[in-house]
Amino acid sequence: MEKLNVAVFFGGCSPEYSVSLSSASGVILNLDREKYNPVLIGITQKGSWYHYTGSVDKLLNDTWHNSQDCVPAVLSPNRGEKRLLLLKEEGVESISLDIAFPVLHGCNGEDGTLQGLLELVGLPVAGCGTLASALGMDKDRAHRLVSLKGVRIPRHVVLEKDVSLKQAEAFAEEIGYPLYVKPVKAGSSYGITRISGREQLSEAVSLAFQYDTQVLLEENIEGFEVGCAVLGNGELITGEVDEIELSGGFFDFTEKYTLKTSAIHVPARISDSKAAEIKETAKCIYKALGCRGFARVDMFLTPAGDVIFNEVNTIPGFTDHSRYPGMMKAAGYTFRQVLTRILELALE
Repeated sequence: MEKLNVAVFFGGCSPEYSVSLSSASGVILNLDREKYNPVLIGITQKGSWYHYTGSVDKLLNDTWHNSQDCVPAVLSPNRGEKRLLLLKEEGVESISLDIAFPVLHGCNGEDGTLQGLLELVGLPVAGCGTLASALGMDKDRAHRLVSLKGVRIPRHVVLEKDVSLKQAEAFAEEIGYPLYVKPVKAGSSYGITRISGREQLSEAVSLAFQYDTQVLLEENIEGFEVGCAVLGNGELITGEVDEIELSGGFFDFTEKYTLKTSAIHVPARISDSKAAEIKETAKCIYKALGCRGFARVDMFLTPAGDVIFNEVNTIPGFTDHSRYPGMMKAAGYTFRQVLTRILELALE
């Protein structure tokens, strides 16, 4: 069988650039090389594109961008041509592509921007398309759409840059402290602050505005966070539900990538019936946002047993220790099997 060329995109001009390098490394190392040939496309933090031919190690220590391993590259804009154009000094060469696998986190990659470009040139995309990716990054619109399906969401309000802080103060007094201040469109907990009083509000809002033009004030949900890996287009399968155990605070950037004082339990320490409910809720959310391929749906489980939507990650972490592969592994699927299925789904 002839191998398919998979364009693996990594890096990107996003605060989550370094996270992407780790995830892309996991994807590259776990691809089935008997079926797929990875064509590595690195995007610098300034937005320059390169065809990368060096080792995975250079991704992990962020030394990949160098003249020895990189050639400037662009996608052919001609629909259906599906080629990567290498802009070499001696002339233009090209590599044919069969599937695009964006392994980019956050803005300018996970938010529908790259997906739109890939769909424009006619290259099949592994994972969610333009609209679902954009909705997944927009916490406000995702919450509103999901709530129409009867899934409970946290109470929240959106602040624009030209709105007086008094609106935020009034909402905060209404729902009470602690509460969360978040950029509407950002990931990996960048710009998020958990505040316990009015005196912290102004600084938290200013921080969140550094990452987006809109800021979300959201009620604190008592309980703990659970997640569910979803895989599929029409017919969906799920991984085992996981549970985040915190010693205090919230699951911020440090805890997500070091687990310094927290722990992740897979399967979650909950009843089988509650796990089944969470899986069905995850599928409902996945469909409501028009997801395809794969996504990780994060929810809260309250002490009363209520399941509340938190967010959906349309390109979750893909290292060997990331939550999505971990949940699928607990359900009996190896990392390689999951990646193979994701790529098969892209061609459906």
